[in-house]
Amino acid sequence: MHPMLNIAIRAARKAGNHIAKSLENAEKIEATLKGSNDYVTNVDKEAEAIIIDIIKAAYPDHCVLAEEVGAIEGKDKGVQWIIDPLDGTTNFVKGFPQFSVSIAVRMNGRTEVACVYDPMLNELFTAQRGSGAQLNNSRIRVKQLKDLEGTVLGTGFPFKQKQHSEAYFKIMTSLFTECSDFRRAGSAALDLCYVAAGRIDGFFELGLKPWDMAAGELIAREAGAILTDFAGGTNYMESGNVVASSARGTKNILKHIRENGNSAILK
Repeated sequence: MHPMLNIAIRAARKAGNHIAKSLENAEKIEATLKGSNDYVTNVDKEAEAIIIDIIKAAYPDHCVLAEEVGAIEGKDKGVQWIIDPLDGTTNFVKGFPQFSVSIAVRMNGRTEVACVYDPMLNELFTAQRGSGAQLNNSRIRVKQLKDLEGTVLGTGFPFKQKQHSEAYFKIMTSLFTECSDFRRAGSAALDLCYVAAGRIDGFFELGLKPWDMAAGELIAREAGAILTDFAGGTNYMESGNVVASSARGTKNILKHIRENGNSAILK
């Protein structure tokens, strides 16, 4: 195992255990709005501090990009850890048990290792570039599709960018004529891992941040998924708009997005 993946797993498990334990004292969870329909809690910040402490103890010179504290510059500009300490904060605040800890390591602009940990199910998704993806040390592979008939697609609504809701629901309406059903679970990191594990057949969402998908993106790709932005390119980490499925699945989802989206989201 890559030594950085080992550290990422240790940090994710420790942070995840802290998050799960925090639910036992729900009255001590303090939630505040940091943006439009965007919550942060004291637990997000505590979990993030746990992760950064473990990383910095092992690699004091590395850079960090974390959701709550932002960018922490290090001496070694070639390595950056991308952290979402609690992906699915709204679920956590509501007691809906679908959230995760997401950690990825980018070296010279390429994601090399990743882990996503679901503390409620004790499920650890991991990937190392070129070595495939695992769930609790068992290999996972994306489900290969011929078309969208009978598929279940994951998505997330643009709750921070409601100006796109009309175009988004138009895309969903079009997709619904072909697919079987949708799932909107609330953690993009886990959604991407569920594509990797074949639990859902595809996933699409707009307006994501790098920390929402940096780890899940590598896990999905190492499991055989094709990821694109809404225009069919590879700019999803910058645009925040992503489609993930098998090759044919992604092609079919993109067809509906192109035919029903508008210029504002087709990037």
